[in-house]
Amino acid sequence: MNNRSDHPLIVQSDRSLLLEVGGERYASARDAIAPFCELVKSPEHIHTYAITPLSIWNAAAAGLSGEAMAAALTDHSRYEVPANVLRDIRDLHDRYGRLKLRRHGDGEDLVLEAEDDTLLDQVSHAALTRDLVGERVNGSLPVAVANRGEIKRALIKLGWPVEDLAGYVDGGPLEVALRGATDNGAAFALRDYQHEAVEVFHRDGSVQGGSGVIVLPCGAGKTVVGIGAMARIGRKTLILTTNHTAVKQWRRELLDKTELTEDDIGEYTGVVKEVRPVTVTTYQILTYRRRKTEPFVHFELFSRNDWGLIIYDEVHMLPAPVFRATADIQATRRLGLTATLVREDGHEDDVFTLIGPKRFDVPWKVLERRGWIAEALCREVRVPLDAALRKRYVLADQRAQFRLASENPAKLDVLEAILEAHASDLVLVIGQYLDQLDQIAERIGAPLITGKTPKDERIERYAEFSSGKRPVLIVSKVGNFAVDLPEARVIVQLSGTFGSRQEEAQRLGRVLRPKADGRGARFYTLVSDETNEQDFAQHRQLFLTEQGYAYEILDADAVTRACHEVGQTRQGSEA
Repeated sequence: MNNRSDHPLIVQSDRSLLLEVGGERYASARDAIAPFCELVKSPEHIHTYAITPLSIWNAAAAGLSGEAMAAALTDHSRYEVPANVLRDIRDLHDRYGRLKLRRHGDGEDLVLEAEDDTLLDQVSHAALTRDLVGERVNGSLPVAVANRGEIKRALIKLGWPVEDLAGYVDGGPLEVALRGATDNGAAFALRDYQHEAVEVFHRDGSVQGGSGVIVLPCGAGKTVVGIGAMARIGRKTLILTTNHTAVKQWRRELLDKTELTEDDIGEYTGVVKEVRPVTVTTYQILTYRRRKTEPFVHFELFSRNDWGLIIYDEVHMLPAPVFRATADIQATRRLGLTATLVREDGHEDDVFTLIGPKRFDVPWKVLERRGWIAEALCREVRVPLDAALRKRYVLADQRAQFRLASENPAKLDVLEAILEAHASDLVLVIGQYLDQLDQIAERIGAPLITGKTPKDERIERYAEFSSGKRPVLIVSKVGNFAVDLPEARVIVQLSGTFGSRQEEAQRLGRVLRPKADGRGARFYTLVSDETNEQDFAQHRQLFLTEQGYAYEILDADAVTRACHEVGQTRQGSEA
């Protein structure tokens, strides 16, 4: 291989990849490998990726060929790519779809097919699958309709992801016509990438479509993609989402952007139980049961209204019991919407098999360059512990250390300086610990929303924030999901859930809606210096790196001085 010292990628025989940051070729190499590799860690100079079976299968399902993956490595690698890695990519890619699940004739019976008889023998005899299939008939294995989800779930654990071509029930008809203008008179139509996502999911109604996950940033219109899919399919729809606020937002969006009426849309929550042609519910309601030994009271909702489509909003948050229910409804079209496929519980393979593989994904920076989401500047501010708190920290166990670091009182001084510098912006302050948030709310005189805040009061506080009446809003983890605050420009993260990448995605997404004045967003994370909170922050930042964001690491004193100077300059110009 010729001298390629300026190529930033090193591919190693264990399927790990080292990517050197900062050179001219870095961004193109990162964008080339991101569709089929997983980012493992991202310190300042060298980022580490891994090629995994699931990363290859998701890319294969999205249409990326094994040759394209191999070319991405060879084109950007400094050294010759190990032959075993290229072979592994081809082999893993070819495993997707070697087993196909089809409907047998015109009946309901299913068969598992493969051109390789030895593969069918393996399925027949493996402990995970032998009880889910019948005796082989004419080169295929019968599968009971009730086992459709479980056979896919078992086979991916054996390393054989199934291509499900068994089709779907139609579901009850429902015309969902899109409006040409919203209630406020603004023109409405699906953006090009939203339209493409809908078409990739639908596949003209063929058995190749109808199930899968669309990955888009918060603020890029995932809800609109869901509405577009409803219009394309034209069937009764059940929408599952994260909380009561999200239920209300889905209802508002449906009424604003379609010709559906109030009578067409039902809410199925702790407050009201309406089952209508479009029904919006929460994961919490579906997983409610009186005791752990009793059945889930509301699971019957999955089968109550002849659904033709089920939409799983924020699918990365899907509770394990809903996976079990989803395994039983594989004949219903299923659309997952999310900003990240990362799950902290490691159940990405269940999303792949039971909801469907990733069908469409657009990097956040691509949408930023096109103006569909706001440009974001991400800053980590290192805040020291004082001597007394550091002594307590050193003597505590790891969990207590994390909380002490998260609730570091010195963060409040930095927060006040940031608020001074951003006095003309709408600022979200978000954190993990309620005692800390209560203290901040009292100190700066800003409203606070937690899980205990009554729904009506919560809605009122969001409205006051959005209108600018109360420009600072403090939220607990309830602010992570399904909060539509389009004019929020700054978010200050005081503490988070250990190293949660999905939480980082959701929080950054709160400020990515394009702003009317065209200005970018600011994302501050306050981290106690030389503590385990700093270690967890590095893991959280993997998400930012995956999406192409650089983040600055700044000293608290420097940030405080700079923010005070900005605030004083602003006050002087106003005077």
